Amino acid sequence: MKSDAATKITMAKVWLVMLVLSVGLLGAAAGQECPRTFFSALLQLMPCRLAVATFNPAPPSEACCNAIKTLGQPCLCALVNGPPVTGVDRNMAMQLPVKCTVNFEPCNSEV
Repeated sequence: MKSDAATKITMAKVWLVMLVLSVGLLGAAAGQECPRTFFSALLQLMPCRLAVATFNPAPPSEACCNAIKTLGQPCLCALVNGPPVTGVDRNMAMQLPVKCTVNFEPCNSEV
């Protein structure tokens, strides 16, 4: 019998594989070309996790804004239009470029 920790790790791996596969399909369908996988783009935005929290989001940090600039508009849109991520408010994520004074075109909503 697997321990709770091993079960959680297995479930996390399955979840990540599903996310990576689905973002590839969504990105191609939306005509956006993000050179990263959904998972690697999501990891790039880890400094923004407090700024996109579902409850009581914080202002984006300098590290968050740098991550947004590095990630780029196509990858941000792929994340925003991709599968839901627990604890991430999509509306807050869409506001990050404005809050970070990054001049991105708005994402077309595919959701």
